[in-house]
Formats: sequence, structure tokens, C-alpha cells
Amino acid sequence: MPGPRQNRSTQPSELDQPTISESDGVRYLHFNTDWIQGAMRLQDPAELVLEYTAQMMAWLLFLEPPREEAIGLLGLGAGSLARFCLKRTRSPVVAVEWNHKVTGACYMFFRLPGSSRLTIEHEDAGVWVANPVHAGSCPVLMVDLYDAQARGPVRDSVKFYRDCRRVLGDTGILAVNLFGEHDSFPRNIDNLSAAFNGRLALLPEIDAGNRIVLAFSGPPIAIAAADLLARAEVVEATYGLPARRWARSLVGDAKDGVIRY
Repeated sequence: MPGPRQNRSTQPSELDQPTISESDGVRYLHFNTDWIQGAMRLQDPAELVLEYTAQMMAWLLFLEPPREEAIGLLGLGAGSLARFCLKRTRSPVVAVEWNHKVTGACYMFFRLPGSSRLTIEHEDAGVWVANPVHAGSCPVLMVDLYDAQARGPVRDSVKFYRDCRRVLGDTGILAVNLFGEHDSFPRNIDNLSAAFNGRLALLPEIDAGNRIVLAFSGPPIAIAAADLLARAEVVEATYGLPARRWARSLVGDAKDGVIRY
């Protein structure tokens, strides 16, 4: 597995070159490998085609979309989460993407809208979250940082996750895309636990191997299992996401009928 890009050149390498494929009405983003970095259904660009991208929205079980602060995306991919959030919420969206060519591909091939609510910052995500100016700017932060091999995240240190927590502010949720069977998974869980005092919720691993982890900052959460299931029904009806499935998986963490994070 390639290590983290600690010292990136100013230009993407050949391994960072976006490439496109299409099958059965779905357009896919790659980086000169077979690994899928993102997808868009041509007839419904705002649909979250890949199951893990839908799971990244599981923070909706606990938070309403922010109205003034932004939803933050570390890694633009094919723009799936940006398109969804712009269409289905009223929140500003900030996407941090190192590779200018990815942004160009999103506008050219993946129908990323030129919305006044969308800001794209071309910077290393580790540098961006470490900048104190971004502290408290995004109560929701979704992290999907993979290189051409699409296995272990390229940013996953305790410091990185602590910087993400600072970006969340007083109360917020971090959603991270991991690979459950990869050797990077236990390290990421340990580092997330250290950064967030063990306040993690793990969604079930999907067939593709992705495992979404939610990390919580702010006051302790204690929610009755019945209330979480009721909230999931609202999320599913409002956003068209399989939220009841997510909630049922989290109810297994309940003790005495209460889920605590």
C-alpha cells in the first residue's frame, strides 16, 4: 500500500490522472487503475450510486444539516456527496481536493454544479484541517481520502483526526470511509478513538469492503433506541436514504434501550 503523501509535488503524477469508464448508465471515476473512486448515474446525477457514499450521510441520524456553517468534504472524488448535499440540503458545502484535475473532471464529466453554495479548496486535506482558521467551520465533515490504489487512507494519524475534530467545533460528527478487511483499519480505529475519546459508531461493512465510522464531538449522546429508529424513518422519507437499515445496525449498541456515544 502506498504511504501517505507527506510531500506532494505541485503537479499530480500519472497515478493521479483521472480516467473515466461507463457501464449500464453509470459513469465511474478512476486513477489509471481498476479501483473505482466515484460514480454518477447519468439519468440521476444526485443519486448516491455507491452504497458507501450513502452511508457517509448516516450523520443525519444525529444532526440536522447546518444552515450557516458548512458541510465539509475531504476528498471530492466524482462529486457524488457534493451533488447530493447541494440538491438535498440548504447547507453550504466546502470540498477540499488536492488534485486540480479531479475538480476539472467533476465539472466536465460528472455534472458538478457551479453553485454559489459550493466552495472548492485545492489543498492537502491534512494541511487544511490543521489551519486554525477552519476551526469550528464544519459541524459535519466527511473524509474519503484515497490514492490510486484505493486501499488505506492517505491521511489517518491521531494528529489528523484531532485536527478534524477541531474543524467540527463544539458539536459535530466526522464520517470516515475505511476498508474493514485492510490492515489500515485497526490503526484507524485506534487513532480515531484516541482523537475522539472512544466516541465512535461503526456501520456494518458493505460487500465492497467499505466500513463507515462516525466519530462524535460535543456533549455525550444518549438516545433511546426507539427514538433513533423514529428519526431514521424521517431521514429515509426526507432524503431517500436507507436510514432505517443504519439505525437497526446501531441499535445493537444499545444498553437498557439507550444508545450512548
